[in-house]
Amino acid sequence: MSRILFFLSILFLIGCVKNNPDPSWLEVNEWTLQSNGSLSGQEGELTHNFSEAWVYVNDEIIGVFEVPFKIPILKSGAVNIKIYPAVKNNGIAATKKIYPFVEVFEVNAELKENQTLTLNPITKYKSITQFWIEDFEDPLNVKIDVDQNTSAILTTPTSNQNLEPFNGNFYGKINLNATDSSWIASTRDQLAIQKGREAYLEIDYYNTNSLLTGVLYVNPDNTTTNNPHITITPQDISSIRWKKIYIDLKELIGYSPNGSNILQSLIATLDEGKTEGEIRIDNIKVVYFN
Repeated sequence: MSRILFFLSILFLIGCVKNNPDPSWLEVNEWTLQSNGSLSGQEGELTHNFSEAWVYVNDEIIGVFEVPFKIPILKSGAVNIKIYPAVKNNGIAATKKIYPFVEVFEVNAELKENQTLTLNPITKYKSITQFWIEDFEDPLNVKIDVDQNTSAILTTPTSNQNLEPFNGNFYGKINLNATDSSWIASTRDQLAIQKGREAYLEIDYYNTNSLLTGVLYVNPDNTTTNNPHITITPQDISSIRWKKIYIDLKELIGYSPNGSNILQSLIATLDEGKTEGEIRIDNIKVVYFN
């Protein structure tokens, strides 16, 4: 649906300017994610990648746009504007989904023909949001269990703000090579997330090697079933940087047997044809409603 809305938005803009030489203009800058005081800091570090926005004027859908943007609006006078933060679901550019855990930005404003209304949208996590977080800020108590048969190890270097600007003081790092060619891990704490409820994995990453995410079903008899999900592809070394991805867990959790809790799994295997690879991860969040 979001792909259709994107193309309809483009057609709307073309037709709007062509047929209406005096539209009002709406300019929207990039999102700001603020702390929600009622969560008392439970959100962890406020990194985000709300790269998209769903725009409504007087509750009519205008379209889905990549921020920042400037668009013509076929309205003038007093209006109500709602802008919903959206993400590339599972990292797929064509799937732009409203992120369910953060609040809509809403404003009453006046649109004037041939004039531009500029908005700097702000959002925050909803007060009912639940979190499981590993941000590596306590390197002696990392809440990730590594499989005993794995060969690579997880280290927690200090973040160098000059060389690799990032939030926080520590991150997780996995180095892979021909000898230490695999790393298999899962979150330590079992989560009882109800079927049908929204649930996402958020993860900040910096990688030259693939990282496979998935979910472990923890059955009542304490056995586990691994369900591989989304692979985070490696970045080119010439343009590597910290990125953030939002991975939708709702459908995967829906397949879990009755009574199953879940663990988030992370698997890295040295990519074929490479002699070494590196993965840095931080601000791992399982975000959900219950």
